[in-house]
Amino acid sequence: MMNKIKHALLLLLMTATSFANAQTSANDTIQKNIRLVENNLVGPIRVEGEPSWSIQERMEHYKLNGVSVAVIRNYKMEWAKAYGWADAAKKIPATNKTLFQAASISKSLNGVGILKLVQDGKLDQDKDINQYLTTWKFPYDTVAKGKIINIKNLLSHTAGTNVHGFEGYNNKDSVPTIVQILNGTKPANSDPIRSMFAPGLRSEYSGGGITISQLILMDITHQPYDKYMYQNVLKPMGMTGSTYQQPPVDTKPELLAKGYRGNGSEMKSKYNIYPEQAAAGLWTNPTDLSKYIIETQLALQGKSGKALNQANTKLRLTPYMDKSAALGVFINDMDGTKYFEHGGANEGFRCQYYGSLEGGNGVVVMVNSDDGGIMNEIINSVAKVYNFKGLYHSKVYKEVAVDSAVLQTYVGKYEMNPGRILYITREGNKLFGQATGQGKLDLFAETQNKFFLKTVPVEIEFIKNEKGQVITCRIYQGGAHDAKKIE
Repeated sequence: MMNKIKHALLLLLMTATSFANAQTSANDTIQKNIRLVENNLVGPIRVEGEPSWSIQERMEHYKLNGVSVAVIRNYKMEWAKAYGWADAAKKIPATNKTLFQAASISKSLNGVGILKLVQDGKLDQDKDINQYLTTWKFPYDTVAKGKIINIKNLLSHTAGTNVHGFEGYNNKDSVPTIVQILNGTKPANSDPIRSMFAPGLRSEYSGGGITISQLILMDITHQPYDKYMYQNVLKPMGMTGSTYQQPPVDTKPELLAKGYRGNGSEMKSKYNIYPEQAAAGLWTNPTDLSKYIIETQLALQGKSGKALNQANTKLRLTPYMDKSAALGVFINDMDGTKYFEHGGANEGFRCQYYGSLEGGNGVVVMVNSDDGGIMNEIINSVAKVYNFKGLYHSKVYKEVAVDSAVLQTYVGKYEMNPGRILYITREGNKLFGQATGQGKLDLFAETQNKFFLKTVPVEIEFIKNEKGQVITCRIYQGGAHDAKKIE
């Protein structure tokens, strides 16, 4: 009997040791991947032979105070890590619990909340929104051409409504009610929400339309927006550190990141207040957003339903009257891999997330700055380290030398469209381009007559006539656009 007990204990010890070794090995792999991500940042444009950067180097380059990242692999958050400061002046470090303003990513979670009303039988996604609005009615006019706006129009930006985004209010401003925002009356600092064109013609981004959906939710539930969203969306998905409160009065101040300008300077107030909660009011972090992404991925497969069931998750992720605009998210086919995604830009904050529709992969990046340039660089690094197909976007150029005499033939004024000129100048062996109202940018040669920018994916080609004279500057940016040489 004693021998059997000893044998059982030995097996248990061996199993525990094996499990511990496996855990150690997995943790070592994760730490290795974190270091690889941290040291392999690249931008959308690279020059052959140019080394990659570290997160620290790019934070210094962009004058960033804080960055927070999370990586999702195989339906689990593999790791999350924050860098720098939540508040530089007070020396409060950014941590995984630090909350950032999610800006327009708020619209994604709002889509979950609105479709929860559909799922509960309290809202019909195809009916006129005025059937559900009680404290305000959308003022249809002749622009709408007799067509109704439904909730799917609002969430997919196909309602034809105006007001792209909101600038928020500082801590000394009077904050308007939702009805004042929708009517554009003081103290609202945005235009009235009205029709620009008939519903259903096309998708045109409208934070104004999303704000109408906020009031619909409040009118149906008779609850404050932030309370409903916490109880029915955030809490069920495990996002208990997040809030739609504006301002977040129930959150410890040290957990709130301070917003900064692109040059690293502080905002006048620590952060702006956004009463347009559905469009821009979520405070969260990459760890909590990972829970939302994973829940979406699992619900899509019918393996979870903490907030929405499979049918309503499919509805939310299905583009409506547009190839990419779904109900609170954008669906992008990236080299054969489909992702649901959204970005955000509030005063002093930038953010972006991607979640794959299959495979359970994703990434979230948030910064407390007006400059989000580092985000795509981090996403590129994550995509390369983890082989996330479709997320890596970095084109490599080989720079060539061009004689200054040849460069001089390109110097001049090129008319892009009436009143908008592209000025090409030369300084020694360097060529520069400057469009009306914009700063001067370096042009780098990839051939004797074709140049590229390192900051944005734009190429410029100089076209000659049969006499060898430069007559056109062809600009490649979302297609080819010709600018005629006028001087």
